[in-house]
Amino acid sequence: MPELPEVEVTRRSFESRIAGAQILSVTLGKPLRWPLGRDPASLAGRRVLGVRRRGKYLLVDLDEGGGVLLVHLGMSGSLRFADDLPAPGVHDHFDMATDRGVLRLHDPRRFGAVVWAAGEADPAARKLLQNLGPEPLEDGFSFEGFHAGLQASRAPIKLLLLSGKVVVGVGNIYASEVLFLAGIRPTARASSIGPVRARRLHAAIREVLARAVERGGSTLRDFSSADGNAGHFQLEANVYGREQQPCRVCGTPIRLLRQGQRSTFYCQRCQRT
Repeated sequence: MPELPEVEVTRRSFESRIAGAQILSVTLGKPLRWPLGRDPASLAGRRVLGVRRRGKYLLVDLDEGGGVLLVHLGMSGSLRFADDLPAPGVHDHFDMATDRGVLRLHDPRRFGAVVWAAGEADPAARKLLQNLGPEPLEDGFSFEGFHAGLQASRAPIKLLLLSGKVVVGVGNIYASEVLFLAGIRPTARASSIGPVRARRLHAAIREVLARAVERGGSTLRDFSSADGNAGHFQLEANVYGREQQPCRVCGTPIRLLRQGQRSTFYCQRCQRT
């Protein structure tokens, strides 16, 4: 599943190229997770003001009265933006043709979505965005608020990170990585994490996600940015996907366990508590 770094990498790969573009047409393929919510023909003539990100959603802002398109990549989605794309294939479900190229959502499993809303106050947008936690790479992600969120939860720390309540966008790959860097066992109860360990975890979230964005995200199967480039963070992962391989720090075999039907990787020696 594309996680926050992959979504941010995608945004950066086409935002400057599509900003100012005029929409010529919008074409839909098979139904996605949620309907567009507007006649696609009504978007023709609008201009793209820019592309923002909130959690794992991309927000494509349109000019006055045009609203905003909220794009989610789901489990297997990816965006491409180019002026030489071939005809849509069976897994291409949204094409927005502009005078600078075509923005296309490719999604084999169809858990992704493109939703139109009049603005972020629109109920359609609020339903998707209002419960998202703080952005980990922005100033609003304060240690004080993060630590308070940990103290208020009895859930295992890995599952709390995945929930998006105390911080948004720390998906399965990066949750395992940040817990390793912070030296915290993924099964530790969140409320048991004191201020010293919590500060290490807060710093690890920022460090791992920033590094993942710098490395172009993680390409485990077929993720690529909007300009077709694969990510490379998976090549330097410390624990994720490395079951039974030696820990890069202590040499202990990496272990795998299941939490909430998700795979968790950790080093029992480096993450003792």
